[in-house]
Amino acid sequence: MIRRFGWLAGLNNNNLLQKRLPDAKPHPSKVNPSVIMDTMQEIGIYIHRFHNLDLFQQGWYQLKITMRWEDGQYSSPGTPARVVQYEVPDLGPDGIVGVWRIDDSENSFSTQPFRIKYARQDVLLSVMISFNLSLGQHEVPPTSSVILKFELMYASVAENGSTLQTSLDACSAAVHEFRITPKALLGLHSYCPVHFDAFHAVLVETTVHICLLKAGSHILPPKVPSISHTGEIGERFAGLGQALDQLASIDKKHAAVLRALVAARDILLEELRNLSKAIDQDVEFSDIDLEIGELKLSDLQANLCATDNEEFGPGKPQNYVELANENLDLSDDRLLRSLSRNSLMHSFNLLGNQVLYLWNTFLMFHRANKKSIMEYLRDAWAVDRRAEWSIWMVYKKVEMPHHYINSEFDEASHQRRVSSQLKLDDPAENASTRAELHRRSVAQMRINHRSIQDLQIFGNPSRIPIVTVERVVNAPRRTVSVNAYSSLLNGTGFENTKRQPVSGLQQSGRILKVVVFVHGFQGHHLDLRLVRNQWLLIDPKIEFLMSEVNEDKTSGDFREMGHRLAQEVVAFVKKKMDKITRTGSLRNIKLSFVGHSIGNIIIRTALSEDIMEPYLRFLHTYVSLSGPHLGYLYSSNSLFNSGLWLLKKLKGTQCIHQLTFSDDPDLQNTFLYKLCKEKTLENFRNIILVSSPQDGYVPYHSARIEFCRASANDHSKKGQIFLEMLNDCMDQIRTQSSEHRVFMRCDVNFDSSLHGRNLNSFIGRAAHIEFLESDLFARFIMWSFSELFR
Repeated sequence: MIRRFGWLAGLNNNNLLQKRLPDAKPHPSKVNPSVIMDTMQEIGIYIHRFHNLDLFQQGWYQLKITMRWEDGQYSSPGTPARVVQYEVPDLGPDGIVGVWRIDDSENSFSTQPFRIKYARQDVLLSVMISFNLSLGQHEVPPTSSVILKFELMYASVAENGSTLQTSLDACSAAVHEFRITPKALLGLHSYCPVHFDAFHAVLVETTVHICLLKAGSHILPPKVPSISHTGEIGERFAGLGQALDQLASIDKKHAAVLRALVAARDILLEELRNLSKAIDQDVEFSDIDLEIGELKLSDLQANLCATDNEEFGPGKPQNYVELANENLDLSDDRLLRSLSRNSLMHSFNLLGNQVLYLWNTFLMFHRANKKSIMEYLRDAWAVDRRAEWSIWMVYKKVEMPHHYINSEFDEASHQRRVSSQLKLDDPAENASTRAELHRRSVAQMRINHRSIQDLQIFGNPSRIPIVTVERVVNAPRRTVSVNAYSSLLNGTGFENTKRQPVSGLQQSGRILKVVVFVHGFQGHHLDLRLVRNQWLLIDPKIEFLMSEVNEDKTSGDFREMGHRLAQEVVAFVKKKMDKITRTGSLRNIKLSFVGHSIGNIIIRTALSEDIMEPYLRFLHTYVSLSGPHLGYLYSSNSLFNSGLWLLKKLKGTQCIHQLTFSDDPDLQNTFLYKLCKEKTLENFRNIILVSSPQDGYVPYHSARIEFCRASANDHSKKGQIFLEMLNDCMDQIRTQSSEHRVFMRCDVNFDSSLHGRNLNSFIGRAAHIEFLESDLFARFIMWSFSELFR
């Protein structure tokens, strides 16, 4: 049965009898009857849109929502209170099959079933479900968090009619849970995106609105044990002391109730003002006794004083309100416990009515401005996540090397001697050690801020990847004077200045944003789908190409793979350009690349092709995930090196010969040496090199394009070749003194305990593949620097 409830704001003022001692009549200011003040949390969840990012199966889907206390201290779960369909749902051409439901047996709410047919499909649900969590006799605010659970229910396309709902109830495809912290239960308005998991990648746009409300109040007589008239006087006073102790514990809860209601009122009023200012819409306040802009603790104090003076009167014993120097201190439990029952009831009702009025005002304001409010909350969410996720991120600022890297052998020899003295430890080991120390500090943190915590991250904070972001301050090219170099270091080197308009394009029109994703050795074109999905969440307007031309062909020559990729990219960009020009004008193009493993070598090879030359001026952001940019000249993983040797000897894998510089006897004629001479990186506005010290498949220095400690003492030609390659790559990343480029190295340290002790972990493959199987590191990096991906 479908149920609808109004707001619970009833007040029970029954006249209850008070038990008294036959010979002892304590003053009402000292022994109050038990005043029960019930509160509840009202949690409204607006489900705006279901967007299919990457569901692998067509079929019928449905969202089911439940709510419970986290630690089980309170037995009553959240109860669905009412449902508002604030717009006609758009469920696609198949229409509505069934309606939303409330299941009383499990206190759950389920949306209408809807059918998903294709990727990036939108379903507008436009429904609000309100849950009530009654606190009853428990402490306020509660010491327990609330768990908000979203379930994705699935049924096959063959299901229809009466069997559809049964199939949906029986199949829970994925779950995404959130924790509402105790501080957030006092009041919160937040955007809350639901993503489920890697195999059910969707975006459910929801906003969550929370307020603490008055549920009711009544008076109970104190439970004083009866004493016979013949009892001793000492027993009577002992019984009175026991009653006072019982009342004292109850009065502490009363003090917490009033403090919580004041906090809820202030939070709600502040949120209303912030929303009103952000969307430039005034909030209309009316039908309230007190001026809403002047609701302060002094209002409560005045009402308490007035009520208590009526009871005590002139000449009667003073209470704590009169002794408070006209300043009500709600942190003083003695003050609140001293109040009479009428004062407590009146204060509770006053605050409760004010909060209820503000809550209803917000709901009307939200209904009138729902689109603007959701956009504002979504932007605020992105900003807050950048700060929240910094718990697992370490930020560093380093200067780009200027003198010690030089293609001339004498200067390189000098720098080898300096580097051998300064870099005695293994950089990969140092990075892992620092990350593990940071992981231990995260495990000791008590995270209880006023927010909704995503349990995919906060469920076990010590298991989350630690990301070290190394922002490299730009340095000039080696042809620039030392004075110019010093002046540049005073800047941030992080600003992304706008390019000059490109000739041949319109000054107004659409910007075509293309992102190309390139898999690695023996990979699949969907390997980077998790990174793609995060990019789509940041900028839904991108056109993405999941490269397929080299699938099952990654054992050949890099030149051939690069040529195929270049042809694929050019054809894709031309197709998108033609589509835009047929319906409008093209203002600019932003061409970005993301590569994994040797996919990065394929990308750089493609960029050196002649057919790509007209598009180099449009290069925007480049993300390298564990790319062996400097090859395997100094690979310390002997087990992996043995595997490379077998691939070369038994299968004749050409790309492995090129990566290990065995494709030509003369190192200066090898493929990678020549590729580093090509200007494949210098046109990107943003370069992000993502590496992991746990990755045994790609040398740490090669993924980061940095100096290798093993080359410091290598005075052979191999050491010179390595320095030349490194110089050539860094010269491409350096900019002219008038330009700026974002260059970052992001070091990802995964939780190794999740992989266990197996062969993959031993040879370093686990971390290499983790870049494809986890999106948490990408979520941290991309949302923290979202301006680079728009």
